Amino acid sequence: MVALSIFPAGCLWAAEESPTADLKPVLEDLTSVLVDESLKGKAHREERRAKIMAFIKRGFDFREMSRRVLGSTWNDIDEKEQDRFTKLMTKLLENVYIGKIENYSGQTIEFAAESIKNDRAQVTTLLENDGVKIPIHYIMRKTEPRWMVYDINIEGVSLVRNYQEQFKSILRTEKYEGLVKTLEEKNRSFETEAK
Repeated sequence: MVALSIFPAGCLWAAEESPTADLKPVLEDLTSVLVDESLKGKAHREERRAKIMAFIKRGFDFREMSRRVLGSTWNDIDEKEQDRFTKLMTKLLENVYIGKIENYSGQTIEFAAESIKNDRAQVTTLLENDGVKIPIHYIMRKTEPRWMVYDINIEGVSLVRNYQEQFKSILRTEKYEGLVKTLEEKNRSFETEAK
């Protein structure tokens, strides 16, 4: 069973205003899918992934993530193209990261800290694995009606910054169209591997 604990006793916060309160049920639902024996294995991959993504989309702002990853190029493309890029980026993140978390085997997640500044927040969790606590920082922003994650920082590595750096060189040499082509090819290769 997943142990989820929030803050030391005596720490008060308004649930409806708290980034932690918005993130906690998303992670609980996500872990419930990951430990569900009826969803394990290659035969249940599509059903499992669909459930995982449904929960993740409830708490993660992929459009904001995509905007930040693309940087100033985001402002150079129209809304239809922004939607297209967001879909490609969401699919890439699904392919890259869902594959990693599918190996989850009941490690405990502890909600350790929360800091809020205006409409931005950071929620720190500790993932305990074999006695080692790995800090995972969820960077969030206030959107109506809830707080949404737009970046994750694991052991000092920001997901957004990591992709920004990777995409910069592609944008420099192959422009935006080249980046889109690269993302499409990468997503296709993941689909081929899964079959």
